[in-house]
Amino acid sequence: MAARKGTAKLDELRVIERDIQAKWEQEKTFEVDASNEKSEKFLCTFPYPYMNGRLHLGHTFSLSKCEFAAGYQRLQGKKCLFPFGFHCTGMPIKACADKLKREMEDFGYPPNFPKEEEAVAAEEVQSSDPVIKDKAKGKKSKAAAKQVAAKYQWQIMQSIHLSDEEIKLFADPMHWLKYFPPHCMDDCKKMGLKVDWRRSFITTDVNPFYDSFVRWQFIRLKERGKIEFGKRYTIYSPKDDQPCMDHDRSSGEGVGPQEQTLVKMRVLDSLSHIEGLKTDLPIYLVAATLRPETMFGQTNCWVHPNIKYIAFTVNLPGCGPEVFISTKRAARNMSYQGFTTKNGFYDVMATIQGSNLMGVALKAPLTSKDKVYALPMMTIKEDKGTGIVTSVPSDSPDDYAALEDLKKKKDFRAKHGLKDHMVLPYEPIEIINIPGYGPHAAVFMYNKLKIQSQNDSVKLAEAKDEVYLKGFNEGILQVDGYKGRKVSDVKKEIQKKLYDDKLAAKYMEPERKVMSRSGDECVVALCDQWYLDYGEKNWRKLTEKALEQCETYTSSVKENFRSTLDWLHEHACSRSYGLGTKMPWDTQYLIESLSDSTIYNAYYTVCHLLQAKGNFNGSEMGPFCITPEQLTPEVWDYIFCQTSTPPKHAQIHIEKLAKLRQEFEFWYPVDLRASGKDLVPNHLTYYLYNHVAMWPDNPSKWPKSIRANGHLLLNGQKMSKSEGNFLTMTDAIEKFSADGMRMSLADAGDTVEDANFVETMADAGLLRLHNLIEWVKEVLSSKEEMRIDSSGHKFADDCFTSEMNHKVNMTKDYYEKMMFKEALRTGFFEFQAAKDKYRELTQGQMRQDLIMQFIEWQTLILSPICPHVCEHIWQLLGKESSIMRASWPVTAPYNASLLKDIDYLMDSCHEFRLRSKQFMTVSKPAKSQAKSQAKGSKEEAAKKLKPRHAIIWVAKNFPPWQDRVLHKLHELLDDANTLPDNRTIVTALKDVDIPSKHKKKLMPFVALLKENVERDGPSALNTTSEVDEMEVLSLCKEYIKKTLDLEDVEICDSSNAVDSIKDDCRPNKPFMVLTAASLNLANPQPCNGVFGFDFPIFNNETAGVVKARIAGQLQNVVKDKSDIQLRTYECPQDQRRMPKPDNLQSGLVDVSDDCVFAVSPTSEICISGFNEPVTKLVYVV
Repeated sequence: MAARKGTAKLDELRVIERDIQAKWEQEKTFEVDASNEKSEKFLCTFPYPYMNGRLHLGHTFSLSKCEFAAGYQRLQGKKCLFPFGFHCTGMPIKACADKLKREMEDFGYPPNFPKEEEAVAAEEVQSSDPVIKDKAKGKKSKAAAKQVAAKYQWQIMQSIHLSDEEIKLFADPMHWLKYFPPHCMDDCKKMGLKVDWRRSFITTDVNPFYDSFVRWQFIRLKERGKIEFGKRYTIYSPKDDQPCMDHDRSSGEGVGPQEQTLVKMRVLDSLSHIEGLKTDLPIYLVAATLRPETMFGQTNCWVHPNIKYIAFTVNLPGCGPEVFISTKRAARNMSYQGFTTKNGFYDVMATIQGSNLMGVALKAPLTSKDKVYALPMMTIKEDKGTGIVTSVPSDSPDDYAALEDLKKKKDFRAKHGLKDHMVLPYEPIEIINIPGYGPHAAVFMYNKLKIQSQNDSVKLAEAKDEVYLKGFNEGILQVDGYKGRKVSDVKKEIQKKLYDDKLAAKYMEPERKVMSRSGDECVVALCDQWYLDYGEKNWRKLTEKALEQCETYTSSVKENFRSTLDWLHEHACSRSYGLGTKMPWDTQYLIESLSDSTIYNAYYTVCHLLQAKGNFNGSEMGPFCITPEQLTPEVWDYIFCQTSTPPKHAQIHIEKLAKLRQEFEFWYPVDLRASGKDLVPNHLTYYLYNHVAMWPDNPSKWPKSIRANGHLLLNGQKMSKSEGNFLTMTDAIEKFSADGMRMSLADAGDTVEDANFVETMADAGLLRLHNLIEWVKEVLSSKEEMRIDSSGHKFADDCFTSEMNHKVNMTKDYYEKMMFKEALRTGFFEFQAAKDKYRELTQGQMRQDLIMQFIEWQTLILSPICPHVCEHIWQLLGKESSIMRASWPVTAPYNASLLKDIDYLMDSCHEFRLRSKQFMTVSKPAKSQAKSQAKGSKEEAAKKLKPRHAIIWVAKNFPPWQDRVLHKLHELLDDANTLPDNRTIVTALKDVDIPSKHKKKLMPFVALLKENVERDGPSALNTTSEVDEMEVLSLCKEYIKKTLDLEDVEICDSSNAVDSIKDDCRPNKPFMVLTAASLNLANPQPCNGVFGFDFPIFNNETAGVVKARIAGQLQNVVKDKSDIQLRTYECPQDQRRMPKPDNLQSGLVDVSDDCVFAVSPTSEICISGFNEPVTKLVYVV
């Protein structure tokens, strides 16, 4: 973005914002309590941000949805509560504090890091946090948005402009909890958030009140059978020695365990020549596959010759001791899943280069081959699976391509010590028949795509995707025992048989690589853990009911929820490291951060009565002087409507309990939960699950609506600090003002697709807001000079009134639907355009009461988005109370006919301007002409007179052939009011009489009509206009003259026009003919102070009118038109000569006042009573 020339306007807005914010704080504008009266309320919440950094523009975008909604609902007269908490639960803060401590121990204070490592940079995307956020994200989450900042934590802290002395304090985790929440609150106040800050708090057991609340929740969940204990597969960090949940990861958010079938291929040859493998135990090469049903078609096994494998002992139940060969990474995974004797440890018997396994004979399960051989494949990756791959060339394009390469390349076989009998006899085995592909689908795709080798990765990927999808959905097994059955039906059955026969084992891996905050690559571990039994049949059924009654604003979000409910099962809710609340019945564990943040919205309703204002950690008691110890589970039950009577032994006065309960009952349920779409597969689904678990018999307390938005781009690109494309909330406020930023956030987008914050838009918004304030001041200073009645401008006044009412109603509808971009469009951009249109129509003579109403309504409907500017204007209008206590404008029914009239006028004038511009366009002469013309003649040829007169032709009906087409198209409309394809239309129009000269225009006309039908519906096929075009254009004749800079305009019925004009003119599309006709007026009188000049002539005006206009132009010399005589030449050829001064009658004829001038479309001028066109007249004074 180009640098600004100055910041005066920005500085002025920032001063206004600071003053307004001080006013709101002083008046406690946003502090709101439950009402004893029956009044409407609105509670909106935003997922509390993690407190390891300042808020960035991505946070700001999501929370702006709550902010705008709260502003709108206040105008509807509702009591609105927007609370804001600070999340500190989890591992990141503790991990970062520990890193700082270790860095000071290792490198001193201040740390002196190795120079070669000091410059290590990192890309930080979508975050301003000094450490990665502790927020769970979905499968398409901000995984790309996470950061791997500088090499050391100390450097990360320096990047947010902290001094070494300040950084040292962050080695204590508690300092994070003290430092960031107040800064976050201050940033939000600068934005002007409508937050009741009395209700703010931090999480973890540092806050004894919130700690008590979370313990109560978990006690009740366990009592209701929602929490279980047992071994479950989970993503696990060996380094941290605990499950690694989404928010504990630096990469791999949303990644879960993926079950694979570990196929055991027994080694038939002796491997005693390999050091460490002299053993009597059975040895297996183990391969992980997602397609156990294809094992019937194994022809060989793939091994990468350059990968180092290990042999290690396993002891699976029912199998006894065995030796597995795989990559070290896979062995590490297996050791946490019960494969080895000791959890997390594996005994390496030998390290084996892949090349030493080439040609090893194997017994592969299910295949019809007695033995298969280990062969080389160069595309195997060490970081996926076991590094050993089964080969099924009939159904795997990769396998077939690699096998063909080996068969074709004798030298390649020899290089790896392979004999021909190990490769050449093996052909694809028919196991699955896919309709359209046959029993060798891989071979079919290999030939179809003309794949050349196993290195043809793009084509192989395409072939693989197609074959695997078709195979699973449509494939039919061809093998004994399963013949004729669909793959999708028998997949699990075949897998179970492999497990039962001990030919394979269940093996789990992360779906893709997961890195913990501590820099550890995670595994899948079989852990003893407490888990929430999400997916349990009855619990899920109740959650589905909650989802169906919850407004999600878009069908795609609801479908995302449904999809999540389909796959979500069991969520580990305990961890042993980090910050948080201890599990009430098993205090060695902490409750993880996704699990303590599901119903905390209920805590907002009572927090301000329990904790002192501004005391986020609950170390000071609030107004009710209640201690955390007094908040027993039974007390919480009563407060949150779990029981109907107060607990007998409560140490809290009954009136205080009743007030706490009243606060909850008044505010709950949550009317709006706004969040990023990436939280749908985790936090937001848990949010629904836990609400129905805590209030199973009270659906009135379940969430009413959830608004999910997309991620925020900055100038069309992902935010990235390293690339300089990044803004924090405070950066944006300082750069664009709070309201300038808010306007751009509203304009960024409303859908679940990625939104776009455009800095040029924010800059333009800043200027628009400043100009709005200045314009209001100007109007207020001059309002006494404004028109006070409708004399002469009734049409413009009525249109403006209807437009204001209509735009206010449209804006209200968009606010209700949470479509803030559209609300900004209709409520500001189009509202302002309506005012500008009104000013043009009245030629600046606006009516005082209407323009004052416009200012007031504009201020009100824009205030949810730009509250500071609107509050300031409200004060300029002399309003005593804050705009935050004002009401939405009360509108009157608008005149739809007038809206059509004004739209018709504006559209027509737009077309007229284009035609006028085209009329004045000078065409360049051809090169051949240009060379032959002298400079003077070129300039003369390029002259084009400015239009002075226009005839606007208005058609009441379409030309006959178009009328017939319209009727036919109307017959073709279907029940959805859409037209068929062009082929159907052409067939239907064959019987319609279309003159041959118009046939070329037929399909362009049809295309135009189809476009109009899509936009306007079936009314686009009406054969007459709903607008009285003659009346509208006649009423606005002066405006048309002014806007087109014409001296005269005629409005005519096209039925009187020539045929060419009739063809171009149709209802709602008037056709304008411009003329630039003028005559040369010559004056032969000597020494009288007047000269010759060109003078415009208009169609159908009389000579008397012309003389009057000449007199007006010569007013310094001529007093009246009667002093002027007009004469024309008897012979047109004489027009080139000047009359003799001593005989002004010679060769001239008087033009009487009643003679009429006629101007042709080609600007040729004729005078009634004279036979020839004229180009020159003589005038005598």
